[in-house]
Amino acid sequence: MKKKTNFKQSFTLPKVKYFIAVASGKGGVGKSTTSVNLALAFKELGYKVAILDGDVYGPSMPRMLGLDIDYENRELKTHQAYGIDVMSMGCLVPEEQPMVWRGPMVMGAIQQMLNDVAWPEVDVMVIDLPPGTGDAQLTLSQKVPLDGVVIVSTPQDISLIDARKGLKMFEKVAVPIYGIVENMSYFSCPHCNEKTHIFDHGGAKREAEKLGVPFLGEIPLDIKIRETSDQGAPIVVSDPENDLAKSYINIAKKVSKNFKKK
Repeated sequence: MKKKTNFKQSFTLPKVKYFIAVASGKGGVGKSTTSVNLALAFKELGYKVAILDGDVYGPSMPRMLGLDIDYENRELKTHQAYGIDVMSMGCLVPEEQPMVWRGPMVMGAIQQMLNDVAWPEVDVMVIDLPPGTGDAQLTLSQKVPLDGVVIVSTPQDISLIDARKGLKMFEKVAVPIYGIVENMSYFSCPHCNEKTHIFDHGGAKREAEKLGVPFLGEIPLDIKIRETSDQGAPIVVSDPENDLAKSYINIAKKVSKNFKKK
């Protein structure tokens, strides 16, 4: 009879000083866009950085980072983009192929991407978590020594309700909350510069104050963020002097204040 693998016993970790998770209570709030720009912002600040795309069902890092993947000769290895190391299910499976997997298979895939990949020694690993508060998020929170989590939400009430649930989950498993980012905070008209609060405004800041956690900043709804992400050249690297890029770098600076010498 085949011996059952014990996940806890078999779980090993790459050499990383700081594991930073980026999470959201629901999908569609720009979590992955925030993850990739935050990772690149840490690189701009002088850290050695890696990013693990933990969203197995919807991996987006290969597209966002412009990776050229040879799916005919797939290897379980990291890929490099803009000076950071990347691993994603999207590096192993073409983006048009759906992942029709149950929970245990998802966790097995994440375990492989952590255990069996020759990760370099880095200062910061940004883990782009799947949206929600399911098995993948809970298990990673319990098995990986996360130094902290960044919660991404839009300012509207329906998004904040789910963000609050995610925050409470991380509190229950004793993962420090680095703060909340308000994404799609407002839309600034490129012609008249008038700001329109499409999804309301300031809700994440009020929620952070209410819950007693840091508010890390607001990112507007801007076509440049969408275009650069789709083109595989996130705004932090394609236009670092842009105010949008500086917003991500400022968030990275606030998060890095939590880092202690290890």
